Amino acid sequence: MGDVDGSGESGQILSKKGQKKQQKEAEKAELKAKRAAEQAAKADVQVEEDFSQDRYGILPVIKSKEKVSRQITRVESLTAEIAESTVWIRGRLHTSRSKGKQCFMVIRQRQFSVQGVVYASAEISKQMVKFAANISKESIIDVEGVVKKVDQKIESCTQQDVEIHVKQLFVVSESVPRLPLQIDDATRPETEEDVEGAQATVKQDTRLDNRILDLRTTTSQAIFKLEAAVCQLFRDTLTERGFVEIHTPKIISAASEGGANVFEVAYFKRSAYLAQSPQLYKQMAICADFEKVFTVGGVFRAEDSNTHRHLTEFVGLDLEMAFDYHYHDVVDLIGEMFVEIFKGLRDKCQTEIKTVNKQFPSEPFEFLQPALRLDYRQGVKMLHDAGVEMGDEDDLTTPNEKFLGKLVKEKYHTDFFILDKYPLAVRPFYTMPDPSDPKLSNSYDMFMRGEEILSGAQRIHDPELLTERAKHHQIELETIKDYIDSFRFGAPPHAGGGIGLERVTMLYLGLGNIRKTSMFPRDPKRLTP
Repeated sequence: MGDVDGSGESGQILSKKGQKKQQKEAEKAELKAKRAAEQAAKADVQVEEDFSQDRYGILPVIKSKEKVSRQITRVESLTAEIAESTVWIRGRLHTSRSKGKQCFMVIRQRQFSVQGVVYASAEISKQMVKFAANISKESIIDVEGVVKKVDQKIESCTQQDVEIHVKQLFVVSESVPRLPLQIDDATRPETEEDVEGAQATVKQDTRLDNRILDLRTTTSQAIFKLEAAVCQLFRDTLTERGFVEIHTPKIISAASEGGANVFEVAYFKRSAYLAQSPQLYKQMAICADFEKVFTVGGVFRAEDSNTHRHLTEFVGLDLEMAFDYHYHDVVDLIGEMFVEIFKGLRDKCQTEIKTVNKQFPSEPFEFLQPALRLDYRQGVKMLHDAGVEMGDEDDLTTPNEKFLGKLVKEKYHTDFFILDKYPLAVRPFYTMPDPSDPKLSNSYDMFMRGEEILSGAQRIHDPELLTERAKHHQIELETIKDYIDSFRFGAPPHAGGGIGLERVTMLYLGLGNIRKTSMFPRDPKRLTP
């Protein structure tokens, strides 16, 4: 009888090569059988030992079938003061990692986050730990747990002095496993791109294409919370000073400011336009004796400007005010309003400012009280003294605006200032000329960090003078007839201005692009999402 180990199925003697092949196949079969046995054993253990099956799982879709009396605690409220208390929290699974018989997770709610720990114990099964480790990032979860103090601060979370020891864990809404961008990457400082071996960051177009995810970052949450505060402070400050909020049409019959940069829309059997400004209606409200008005709403500019500070649609904060004898009453009030906004942001939004600065570092915003006001010619002289060549009646270019902002900051230690008495030649036809110097006007711009954030003036409220100035600018009188006629029934002297909400937020926080402060930005190249 031949050697069994050295013969094939037919009984033939195998070569050494054949023997090795047969041995390898036998080893593979043995390993496969061993793994199958282990998996079967695991399955048996799962069936037998999952004593936590009621403590975790995926919830059915919430259809408001019943009210639950459970109280959900805000993540920002989780502090050492409530240590050892049992709480329910709801948030997104930011990250998770399993380590042996435990799983560490970071639970995020808006810009706040806390660490959760799931570990195998007499109450928590290994299957529950495994379930926790397999939940996809960005899923919304409900967690019941005990608040525990920690010995070392948890640097990766906003709640650094405590963690949650998880007792129950349910998925409320599951995210797809594969995300188009990672929240951590979208929160990472962009300056790290240039560092050798730096981790990934997210480009602007990728952010905007996936804006829903980008808006979840702690930075975006903080930006838009601060932006909401700008709007609220604008409203509150003016309301306290006797202003009335009005709402003006956004579909109009002619270009708001007589220019060509308007969006034309079909309006039944004729054309209409999206409003470039609420100015006409603010002025009509003043003529209707409202005296002080403001409005917050969309403004549309069909300008093919692909810059860091221009949008084709933005939120306008506009105001108009009647005065008795001098337009400086209005200029001073607007200056006071900005100071109140800056003080409110400084005092109420430190958490948001610090959150944004982690990703986009900038110098703290400085301002004076009362606000600094310079004449235009003073500003031009400062530029001349610094070596800039420009005419006394030339308009400021964008580089010269920025340079002037730098000079003002160095000399007066303020990021906000007012420039008054602009040359008449560079202002719109409805701007009141200076009564003492025909080359100047009763107009003003206001600046933050060297960029214009408000343009305003005393408006011409006399229909004859308005007609004369329109002719001087070669404007077809028929196209602005309704505007001129609104002053024929007696109009008080008045002045005002328009502000871009997104630009104010961008410059206050020292961000480099207005698209960071527009929730769903519109520019010449972007119409979605």
